[in-house]
This record gives sequence, structure tokens and C-alpha cells, in this order.
Amino acid sequence: MATTYNNLYLDTRARLKKAGVEAAQLEARELLCYASDKSREQLYRDMPLYVSGELEKRVEALVQRRLAGEPVAYIVGEWEFYGLTLDISSDVLIPRPDTEVLAERGILKAKAAGEGCRVLDLCAGSGCVGLAVAVHAPQCRVVLGELSEGALRVCKQNVRRNNLNARVTCLSVDAMEPPPAALWDFDVVVCNPPYIPSGDIAGLDVSVRDYEPRMALDGGADGLDFYRFIASKWKSAIRLGGTLLFEVGIGQAPDVEEILSQNGFEQIQTTADTQGIWRVVEGTINN
Repeated sequence: MATTYNNLYLDTRARLKKAGVEAAQLEARELLCYASDKSREQLYRDMPLYVSGELEKRVEALVQRRLAGEPVAYIVGEWEFYGLTLDISSDVLIPRPDTEVLAERGILKAKAAGEGCRVLDLCAGSGCVGLAVAVHAPQCRVVLGELSEGALRVCKQNVRRNNLNARVTCLSVDAMEPPPAALWDFDVVVCNPPYIPSGDIAGLDVSVRDYEPRMALDGGADGLDFYRFIASKWKSAIRLGGTLLFEVGIGQAPDVEEILSQNGFEQIQTTADTQGIWRVVEGTINN
């Protein structure tokens, strides 16, 4: 029986909601846009129109993938972050709203540093944080540092997609090795490192555990390995008066504050996300 875009959307949303998908409305819309190759505006315009049987089959195949646990961002190959549309693949973590706090703090610090500000996004993943800083602090230059070859490809795609080639560079960088000599004199270093304790990964939601890259999740036995190493070994990459900003997991802020303090960082402060969870810890190098 023929159905309209509106009914197909409502049916998809209901199925996702029944399966426990929190953002069922958003995900149903994204799946229909992707399957029909329409923008959101085109989809809303065409809601009263009937869909083809072929499109129904395409949507059904996508819904089955989502119900099996595959994140919708990987299915459609893109996601939004801080107003940017970014290419996404299974080589990178899916940008989350929580991480927009790190981007926001990074933007404020970059703007305060003024003309010629140098920013490093370490453990860049898709490049979402560094690219948000580049767009909103246009006087700065940004390096996206990432070890994974697949993630680095996604970074480069996103630099091109957002027309930032003139101010953003992508480099292969291992955050768990001391910085190479070429990486120094940064005013701002933003970092969303792997911070899930190794033993907790098996208990993560299937959409994270089975689909997102483990190397972007595993922060060692207590989840703090990257914070310890970066705070200790990457100070030389930060200029005097520069700031290191970390995203942290739930309950990790006090430990990361202490790690920064032990490594000589000052003016340490912590910022909560929209859920009231302490999400970003930052400190400044003054000597």
C-alpha cells in the first residue's frame, strides 16, 4: 500500500523510539533525508507526497542497520557539530554535544590570544573541535594532530568540506609520544583523548562498543593514561601563557585537575556541560 513521506517518517520514528533510541525524531529524519537524497527543507516540503516502493525498501534496510546497533552517523556518513556539517566514518568517534563545551572554551581562549594565535587539536578524530575553533576564531591557525590514518583522512576531508585549507593543517601525531620539534609555541591545545577505563569498554552500549574505534575510547586501566602523559610531556609544545584544555569523562575532573597541578599548570578551572557534568578541565603554563 502506498505511503507518504510523512507516514514513512512517523513509522520510522515510532520504530526507533520503541527500540529505545533517544533521538528517534532526529535519527528518523536523517535516515529519510539520506535514503531519498533530500535536504531537510526538501523533505519537509515533500511530506504530503507519496514515496516509491524502492525508497521504502531503502529506508527499511537503513532502519534494520540502526536497530542492529549501528549509529546513524556512520550510516549516513556525516554529522553536525557546533554548526558545522562534518564527514564521519567508523575510523572516528561521532562528535557529541558534550564536546561542544571543549570547542567553546577553545574558541574563547583562541580569541583572547589574538591575531596569529596557534591552536593544536590533539587526538583530533574527525577534527571537529579544531575546525570549530578555526571557524569561530578566524585570526588563528590550527593544526589537527591525529595518529589513526583513517581518522586523518576524515580530518583532511573536513578541512576541504569547510573551506579551511588556508588556515588548518593535518599532521600524523602520536599523543603518547613527546611532541616532535616542529610542534611548539601553541597558544591553545585542545584535547579530547581516549578516557574510558579499559575494563569498562565491554559494558558500553553496543552502538559504541561494537562500532566506534577502540583506540579512540581506551584510556588505560583507570582511563587517565593520556591525561598523565600529555600534561607531563606536551608542556614543551605550549608557549608561556598558553592553555591546555581537556575533555574529561564523568567523575574524572578532580583527578585531571590534580594531574595538571602536579605538572606545573596554574589557573586551573573546570567547566560543566549542559547536563551539569564537569566536562572540561583547563590549565595555563606561566613558567
